Amino acid sequence: MTLQIIVLILVLHLNAAAAFPADGGDKYASWDEVNVLAHGLLQLGQGLKEHVDKTKVQMRDVNSQMKAFNGSVAALERKQREQDADHKARREEEERVDQKVEQVMKQTKDFHSRMNTLEKNVDELLNVTPDGSFGDNSTIPFIQRVVAAQNRRIDQLVDRIRQQQDKLDKQSLYMQTLQSKVAHKRVKFLRRRDEETTLRGEAALSQAETGRARDCHDLFLRGRRASGIFTIQPQNSQSFNVLCQMTSEGGWTVIQKRFDGSQNFNQFWERYKNGFGSLNGEFWLGLENIHAISKQGQYRLQVEITDWAGETQARQYRIQLDGEDKNYTLHIRQDSTSGVQGGGVLTGASGLPFSTADRDSDLAVDVNCAECHSGGWWFSDCGASNLNGKYPRRSGSLRAQPRRMFWTYAKGQNNSLRTTLMKLAPISINQQ
Repeated sequence: MTLQIIVLILVLHLNAAAAFPADGGDKYASWDEVNVLAHGLLQLGQGLKEHVDKTKVQMRDVNSQMKAFNGSVAALERKQREQDADHKARREEEERVDQKVEQVMKQTKDFHSRMNTLEKNVDELLNVTPDGSFGDNSTIPFIQRVVAAQNRRIDQLVDRIRQQQDKLDKQSLYMQTLQSKVAHKRVKFLRRRDEETTLRGEAALSQAETGRARDCHDLFLRGRRASGIFTIQPQNSQSFNVLCQMTSEGGWTVIQKRFDGSQNFNQFWERYKNGFGSLNGEFWLGLENIHAISKQGQYRLQVEITDWAGETQARQYRIQLDGEDKNYTLHIRQDSTSGVQGGGVLTGASGLPFSTADRDSDLAVDVNCAECHSGGWWFSDCGASNLNGKYPRRSGSLRAQPRRMFWTYAKGQNNSLRTTLMKLAPISINQQ
């Protein structure tokens, strides 16, 4: 607009100069003056055109940025709605479970009230004298019939309570399954967010491009000497974080660590499959990740345990872990060439499938070892070892208690444990 005004003023001046010539001069402007004015107008027109073109480019950039911003806002709104729907469904399920628990408690209270009334009625009917004899022998048959009827009623109430307890147990199992699904959805959401971040400019590299190590020993061979948390990517597998324990001989990949009971190890199949806990504290790496590492070649498993008396034991095994289609069956053979001494930590037959409370695969008949001893493990007959059992809270009187993490000495003595550590490395680690 400013350039147009300037051009208009120049034209007016030109006309004025042409209309009122100087005294004694020619009334027409000279050709040079007209040429100068025309040249000036041409330059002003070119400047105006460049300004307009530059403004168009800036407007296109602004429109492109606004479209990208609107797309990001819409994606965030969709994610928020999905999270709100998941939270709402979980709250509704918890409310339904609470209502059923209240119903069971109310029925139990009513049962106790009826029992008290029944005892009072029986006392009145029996009318027992101080010497222990009945006050009226003629009422005994009637009393017997009443007692029999009440016994039948009690049996019915007990059956109903047992049924309600079974329903409550199923609801508890269902709630744990829902919690596992919510956790899985959260992992998928975080993974999808990372993928979207990558699409916005943080280009994702393949394993060949990133050069990620296959395990902690591979990191050791590449020059890593400090222990810590690293990202690895086994062959034909996704990348994931692990805790590496570096020694003078090589790098060990830690798959299980317990020392204070801060992490609950009484989990179902999906959690043991995918892993749980924190690499900075207590954790289980996950059967799928352990399988991805061990299937790359011949691996050695080292188990280190400490009991409440301060005695430390360690043992090494050559292992092979099958996939989920074979219930992650563990094949072990004690490694006599490693030089690590100690009692037999993993006892029992080789070729044991992994078992949890919701997926009973143990070798015991009519017994779910995971329910009996808590946690998930390669159970045989429930009695040899369980390093994923419940962590003991006190150091006294812990021998042979069920649902605790324990192992059996070679001499047959059961001891509860204070710390456990399980780690993997290639069998070549002691041959460096």
